[in-house]
Amino acid sequence: MDQYLQIFVKVVEKGNFSKAAEELHMTQPAVSQYIKSLEEQIGARLLERTNKFVRLNQAGEIVYYHAQEILALMTKMQSLVDDLTNNASGPITIGASYTFGEYLLPHIIARMQHNYPHIQPSIKIHNSKEIIELVSSHLLDIGIIEGFLHNDQLNSEVVSEDKMVIVASPDHSLTNKTGTLSLAELAEETWILREEGSGTREAAENLFSSRQFTPKKIMEFGSTQLIKESVQAGLGISLLSRWAIEKELRNGYLGVIDVEGLPFIRNFSIITHTTFQTKAVKTFIETLREYLSDFE
Repeated sequence: MDQYLQIFVKVVEKGNFSKAAEELHMTQPAVSQYIKSLEEQIGARLLERTNKFVRLNQAGEIVYYHAQEILALMTKMQSLVDDLTNNASGPITIGASYTFGEYLLPHIIARMQHNYPHIQPSIKIHNSKEIIELVSSHLLDIGIIEGFLHNDQLNSEVVSEDKMVIVASPDHSLTNKTGTLSLAELAEETWILREEGSGTREAAENLFSSRQFTPKKIMEFGSTQLIKESVQAGLGISLLSRWAIEKELRNGYLGVIDVEGLPFIRNFSIITHTTFQTKAVKTFIETLREYLSDFE
């Protein structure tokens, strides 16, 4: 059954029987026969076909979603068996929220690859909510999120603190003002924040709630890099991680507004399944902890 599911997933991803056959090193009729046999086993048609492309129908969407989960579990099962006799090796799927994934994870992966070259990492970057869903569905081996997760099906462990500050253009009057400001003094500013579901957005809302503060104008952007460029251009101010703005502060592209009670502290946490972990996952976690301990 796993081969049928692998071929089905490949056809869906390529959107075309001939392209899937080429990548699988099979003939197109053979791929078509596998799909036909799978549909017979499932008892439903899964794909709508035309001369140019194939498209999932409602039954196909259900099978595609669970096929990905089944194949991921089979890969993990094989890795666990291989771990009994082998050193850390094999595939590992890692997901991370944007701040951690874009500014910390590349350095951790580089260190792991140097020490354990036979581990094959695959990286997905999403907001924290999506990372949790992907780990829960077994589509990721491990996730790194902003904050902490309370979930009976997943392990959650805080691995690092993140210090968040309010940033503005270096030409902004408040970046050069002497003395500490109150958050209330920033009510008239335009706040540029991440989208709902983002850990960075949640941190901003937690800060506002704890200070009973409501900005009069909020602009919502879907990327930290876009926010940094917009703040630098003088479009508004934002609450961002020190990890994310290290280069900009060093080069003078952004300035920090000194606000009472800041930096705002939040946590980075790793989430994994409560079941056994492969050696590759354990090795990645050890490497992550070693890297973060260098900054403590």
